[in-house]
Amino acid sequence: MEFGFTTAAYVVAAVLFILSLGGLSNQESAKRAVWYGIVGMALAVFATLVGPGSGLWLLSILLIIGGGLIGQYVAQRVQMTEMPQLVAAMHSLVGLAAVFVGFNAHFEIGNVAQALASADVELAKEGFGTFAALIAKKTSAELAILHVELFLGIFIGAITFTGSVVAYGKLAGKVTSAATKLPGGHALNAAAAGLSFICLIWYTSSGGFFPLFLMTLAALFIGYHLIMGIGGADMPVVVSMLNSYSGWAAAAIGFSLGNDLLIVVGALVGSSGAILSYIMCKAMNRHFVSVILGGFGGPQGEQMAVEGEQVAIDADGVAAALNDADSIIIIPGYGMAVAQAQQSVSELVRKLRAKGKEVRFAIHPVAGRLPGHMNVLLAEAKVPYDIVLEMDEINDDFPDTDVAIVIGSNDIVNPAAQEDPNSPIAGMPVLECWNAKQVFVSKRGQGTGYSGIENPLFFKENTRMFYGDAKQSLDKLIPMIE
Repeated sequence: MEFGFTTAAYVVAAVLFILSLGGLSNQESAKRAVWYGIVGMALAVFATLVGPGSGLWLLSILLIIGGGLIGQYVAQRVQMTEMPQLVAAMHSLVGLAAVFVGFNAHFEIGNVAQALASADVELAKEGFGTFAALIAKKTSAELAILHVELFLGIFIGAITFTGSVVAYGKLAGKVTSAATKLPGGHALNAAAAGLSFICLIWYTSSGGFFPLFLMTLAALFIGYHLIMGIGGADMPVVVSMLNSYSGWAAAAIGFSLGNDLLIVVGALVGSSGAILSYIMCKAMNRHFVSVILGGFGGPQGEQMAVEGEQVAIDADGVAAALNDADSIIIIPGYGMAVAQAQQSVSELVRKLRAKGKEVRFAIHPVAGRLPGHMNVLLAEAKVPYDIVLEMDEINDDFPDTDVAIVIGSNDIVNPAAQEDPNSPIAGMPVLECWNAKQVFVSKRGQGTGYSGIENPLFFKENTRMFYGDAKQSLDKLIPMIE
């Protein structure tokens, strides 16, 4: 009965998770999709607690309550600007959990083998828990497969853990956003991967703990070195890639534990993360394999010098241009999120549309530091979905646009991607806002963006720099729209 209920609950939970992922592809269904995921996870946890192997109820309940309180505390304190690093931190926990579960599975295999060798077999089996009983029934070939499964779970989990910690540091500004490699570069990663493969052969033949431990150290290094070698401009892809890694780690551990739901959920997360990473790589003109290997993010030669000067403009000048314009495109970026200016942007759009002007938003696939970051902010500010367009839908409209307003964006509107083959973002499709008749850039100061790349857009003749905090600048501008 226990197995039947748990299996049925897992099937329902898996369906809910699939519906949740599918619903997240659309802004209007996203809220409902989140509830699908919440209900699915609650059902999965309940079925696990009352299913086979249930026990330690007090400890389980205390851990659930503790985790729930921590989650609520974090959710209430974290700002939208901090969501990318929060996601990276969560990925690190998944990786660490995979490592611990893998180690526990290894020790349990040893305990079962020792119990069966030193006592009456039937008597020993009576004292086994659910997982130990599962191990005791396996043949030598099945045990060999189990060794490979837990080995892979620990390997992927360790890479995910240190990689996510480094990604968190880069996103939070605690670690340099520049692509940094140790002397030897990719050769060190290859050596660590080769050592891990040797450890796999060693571990499957001996079953000892030392090769597993040695592989874990190598995997921890690979995760650290891979992500350190990726530049800040490419961190949105990194977050998506680590999401995929965490899913595959969970799937591998699911095989080790014989947990069907963990396998399904891990495969869903792993495959969806990989697909998203591929889509983002296409949008940034990156090679998917290069992303996985941490082989991009640095310049290939001397970059072109930027000529000219940045010309400032005040709110009066921007307001005059907007009052005269018929078509306007707004390009939001991470700076808008930092300034929490989305509500001010929404109010500006409302006033401009009330005057009969055509106002639209241009969203780059990697705007912000997390896929969909800008879409969420604009939806939060009640911006109509139908005027929020993707890059491919709107890029050809800039030549017919009177005013383009860039709010806190840098790399996604950088012409160097097309003009400078030595730029770190060379070949990346960008929003070609410089083709508009006038361009206004809302920016705090004259510094470079997150990736540290100078932007020739700021020096073009039809560009004017609207310096200052984005929210304060827009709040000053809004009353001037007549």
